[in-house]
Amino acid sequence: MKIAVLDWSTMCCGNDISPDIFRKFGDLSVFPLTSPEDTADAIGNAEIVLCNKVPITRPVIDKCPNLRYIGLFATGYNNVDIRYASEKGITVCNAGQYSTNAVAQQVFAYILDYCNRIREYDSLVHGGKWESSPCFSYFPIPTSEIYGKTLSIVGYGSIGKRTAEIGNAFGMKIIVNTRTAPTNCPYETADLKTTAQKADFLTFHCPLTEQTKGIVNSGLLAEMKSTAVLINTSRGAVVNEPDLADALNSGKIAGAYLDVLEKEPMSSDTPLKTARNCIITPHTAWASYETRMSLLKIVADNIRSWINGSPKNKVN
Repeated sequence: MKIAVLDWSTMCCGNDISPDIFRKFGDLSVFPLTSPEDTADAIGNAEIVLCNKVPITRPVIDKCPNLRYIGLFATGYNNVDIRYASEKGITVCNAGQYSTNAVAQQVFAYILDYCNRIREYDSLVHGGKWESSPCFSYFPIPTSEIYGKTLSIVGYGSIGKRTAEIGNAFGMKIIVNTRTAPTNCPYETADLKTTAQKADFLTFHCPLTEQTKGIVNSGLLAEMKSTAVLINTSRGAVVNEPDLADALNSGKIAGAYLDVLEKEPMSSDTPLKTARNCIITPHTAWASYETRMSLLKIVADNIRSWINGSPKNKVN
């Protein structure tokens, strides 16, 4: 069996992990990155293709008649033509829940960054401000507790649930908005408008669909408190970037923390690059060593299960 890995560089920090785990399944070809125009040639006559973000489109599938399995180094699968893969009898498996703890951790890194202002205070200390302070405690920048604040969560899958659990442990008030009514949910649930209105922190953990694309727009942002902070670690296209930039620059909301953008790598002309109080990280919430190792094992287990006739994490 032949296996093609199309974008291994997206899995590595340097060479800290190896793709050798997949050699047990067959003849392995590994490409650091693959452009859309080279995708079909890279797959060639492989039966298995593994990728993170490389588009597997209808034309690609048509040029690769041996393809039987697509494995994703990701939870999202919007880069694959799922419907056409199904028509062709190709199994598609994602790696659901591999990043649950890591992404929830990043959400609270953002929240704590906003409330505690550690970066700003470190800068002041290294600039000599504490040394020249007449008082033992130097705090010209307001900070705040997260205890008692309202954390509104859009999307109540594994990451949304973990984020709610951590927020609850911090003593935050949790409000959940989800497409389907959750069972045994211990938190308040509300429609999207109410969820936004009540939020001190509004965090998104929903998949990118026709319904969620651009859901963060001028209308929703107008419902938020001027003191509220938006967080997006889901998919960039959930946010209408010009609308969010306008809301930040006009003070309609207090800040935004984003780990994803509509175009990645970031376009130099995105209005969010220069927007006020907008912190952007380069899609790193999932990228800890421990999380990537977990992802690697899930993808390998998915292949093994498919070979054994009982595929796990099948999305089609």
